[in-house]
Amino acid sequence: MTETIKAAPVAAAEPKTKLSGKVVKITLAGAIVDVGQELPGVIHISQIQKDPVNKVEDVLKPGQQVDTWVRRVKKDRIELTMIEPLGMEWGEIQPNTVVKGKVVRLETYGAFVDFGAERPGMVHVSELTRGYVKTPGEVVKEGDEIEAVVLEVNRKKKQIRLSMKALMPEIVEEEKPAREPKKARSGKRGKRQEETFETFGEAPKEPELTAMQIAWQMAMDRANTKDKSVKVKSVKSASSEQEDILSRTLDKRLPTGG
Repeated sequence: MTETIKAAPVAAAEPKTKLSGKVVKITLAGAIVDVGQELPGVIHISQIQKDPVNKVEDVLKPGQQVDTWVRRVKKDRIELTMIEPLGMEWGEIQPNTVVKGKVVRLETYGAFVDFGAERPGMVHVSELTRGYVKTPGEVVKEGDEIEAVVLEVNRKKKQIRLSMKALMPEIVEEEKPAREPKKARSGKRGKRQEETFETFGEAPKEPELTAMQIAWQMAMDRANTKDKSVKVKSVKSASSEQEDILSRTLDKRLPTGG
C-alpha cells in the first residue's frame, strides 16, 4: 500500500516555507518532489546542496524523503531548494530592526552573532552593555542567545553592526544636592588677636617709636624750645642795656663822696 500525501492549497506555500516530501523523479536538470501541494515541486540541480553537483543521482534517488524550502510559486510548479534559506535577506536587514541570534565567536573588539543573515552581525565591545567593558567575555560567551538592534548595514562590504546596549534602559543618575558656599576663613593673625583680646581683655598697644623716630621728635622739640629762648633772651637783653645806660647817666650827674 503506497502512502499518499494529502495535497495542500498552493496559497500556503509562501517563500521560505519548509516542506517535507518524496522524490518522485530525477532528471539531468534536477528532481521532481511531491510535497503535498496541488502543484508539483521542482528542485534544480544547483539547489540540491551548497557544493556543486555533477550528477543528480549522486545525491538523490527516487522515493527518497527530503526537506525542502519554497523559493517561489509558478503557475505550473513550485520551485524548491534543499539549501536552507537565510533567516533574513540583505533587503530585509534595515537599521533599527530588532534581531535574535546566537553568539558564535568572540574577539577582543566585539562579539559575532548569527541571526540568520548571510553573515553574522558584530556587536562592538562598546555596544554590549552600558558602562565600561574591557573584553566581550565579561558580558557574553559563545552559545548565548541574545537580542540586538541593527545599527548599520554595509551591503558592499557585507558588514552588519549590532547593538545590545541600545535595547537596555538608560541609567538615570540621581541629582546631587548643591554644595553650600564655603564660609570665609579668618586669618591666623586675626584669630590670634581675637584670642589675645579674650585672654587679656584689652586691645593691642600701639607700636613703640623707632630710634630714628625718637631722634627726629627730640630735634623738633629742641628747635621749638630754641626759638622760644631766643625771643625771651632778646627781650631781656634790650631791657638790661637800657638799665646800664640809665645807670651810667646817673653816675655822671650825681657827685660821689670822697
